[in-house]
Amino acid sequence: MTDARASARAEFLARCGWGGAAVAPLAADASFRSYHRVRHENRRSVLMDAPPPLEDVRPFRAIDRRLIALGLSAPAILAEDAGEGFLLLEDFGDGTFTRLLREGADETALYDLAVDTLIALHRAPGAADDPPEMPLPVYDATRYLAEAALLPEWFLPAAGVALPAGGRAAWDAAWREALAALEGQPQTLVLRDFHVDNLMRLAGRRGVAACGLLDFQDAVRGPALYDLMSLLEDARRDMPPALAARGKVRYRAAFPQLAGFDAAWAVLAAQRHAKVIGIFARLAVRDGKPGYLPHIPRVWRLFEAALAHPALAAVAAWTADFVPEAPRRRPPCPARTCA
Repeated sequence: MTDARASARAEFLARCGWGGAAVAPLAADASFRSYHRVRHENRRSVLMDAPPPLEDVRPFRAIDRRLIALGLSAPAILAEDAGEGFLLLEDFGDGTFTRLLREGADETALYDLAVDTLIALHRAPGAADDPPEMPLPVYDATRYLAEAALLPEWFLPAAGVALPAGGRAAWDAAWREALAALEGQPQTLVLRDFHVDNLMRLAGRRGVAACGLLDFQDAVRGPALYDLMSLLEDARRDMPPALAARGKVRYRAAFPQLAGFDAAWAVLAAQRHAKVIGIFARLAVRDGKPGYLPHIPRVWRLFEAALAHPALAAVAAWTADFVPEAPRRRPPCPARTCA
């Protein structure tokens, strides 16, 4: 953090009645945001530091208000300075699902709570309406293609794989064919990073309000299955197959009219996994953050499993033609990140 940024942070805290508070780093982010726990006398809060122009707190603010209005548990905003990129948030504590699972919490109960939270969100009237502050971005073909392109753009060079002429165009064409499986899928508010790192168990709250929601500033309007798939095909942890199956059954029971489930699931999963493989490589190569690289072989396994669906035949053929087996089984090792 620069001296100027530290000074701006101190001035913000002073303006909103937290001057002289103790500030300690809480969490880094894959973006340029950072989070800090703020303590002042007997009060505690969380400071989001999202430095402009690299970040913008307004999408988070808009979705936060929408989720709270729908009866879900997003952090209350205690103070804000959107121009400077600061939000002071309600502190949900340290009980992320990731931490609770590591400490031996009931895995089934946590995942049931997460799935039930999505069911409540997807049943809520107006969930996908534009917030008053901003239009809600739409998950459309252009966005899908741009995200899936992160695999050939970042992972392949990091892994030392060169595409021949026409290879990239063939990738896009294969994805346009696959995306047809998403036509007609119900649209809702998609939080996009709905997984155990961004979910918290909140003491003293009942029902789905006990599930605290974090990291939703990239929310869009898109297919309802996306967040469920993100939860049950986690890039960062191995999901027990029976638990993933239970989550699907629980969700489908709530929406028995949902058609085209398997094809839409496979396409959304493959698209997200391609994106994540590319992002993890980009974080290492561009941003000097290699900590995500060990997850890449897991994400490749998930990606390949999704490609088994006939809706992804063209993407599967492209992958077989252009990506050798070896780079899929070991993390790439960009020169700047390797000892």
